Amino acid sequence: MTARNATAAVIGAGDFIGAAIARKFAAEGFTVFAGRRNGDKLAPLLADIRQAGGKAFGRSLDARKEADVTAFLQEADRAAPLEVCIFNVGANVNFPILDTTERVFRKVWEMACYSGFLTGREAARLMLPRGRGCIFFTGATASMRGGTGYAAFAAAKAGLRAVAQAAARELGPKNIHVAHLVIDSGVDTAWVRERIKEREGAEAAANLDPGRLMRPEAVAESYWALYCQPRDAWSSEMEIRPFGEKW
Repeated sequence: MTARNATAAVIGAGDFIGAAIARKFAAEGFTVFAGRRNGDKLAPLLADIRQAGGKAFGRSLDARKEADVTAFLQEADRAAPLEVCIFNVGANVNFPILDTTERVFRKVWEMACYSGFLTGREAARLMLPRGRGCIFFTGATASMRGGTGYAAFAAAKAGLRAVAQAAARELGPKNIHVAHLVIDSGVDTAWVRERIKEREGAEAAANLDPGRLMRPEAVAESYWALYCQPRDAWSSEMEIRPFGEKW
């Protein structure tokens, strides 16, 4: 591992995708700043990174609060120049349209769209004076189309995609790489396996086809590939799915 004078910030550093992203960028020599609700849950991730020789810090963070996002990214930038910022907040819920309350719809939008806007804007403010940096957003199938029961989630994710597109057009000519990653499949997490167990039974959940779910580590590798793109061939959007996904 070769240490870099650069920070990678992960907002939404959960136990699966976010943790895998943090581990990948730490292994590539970045100082990692990981933020999530209930920051005490970051302790195992930080310990793993440090044991492997990496440098990582964790903070409690409510990405819906402007002051929290600003303070988190400014602290990350003080540790080493903010080179990469990845927004990975989830908010996947499923309710029939008549059961989707005003509170649910608004909260999902705040988590998956509004907080992404705050993250992208504040990261850009730190990167623009240096004329370099990468801002990446985690999307989903719902970013592209609404599905039954996903009115709130699809509205928020489609909005995040639009934020990413607008930012890419505005910031790209200023040497800030903005990209949106569409994860068009289920990701192999405890939550997804539990939903499969509920629908299909314990045996099905324990013996999944290897092409059905995406590994969090594969998502992290895709973000690394985006970071490594030469600036004369940047992607503003990438779609990824397992080989067995029917789309």
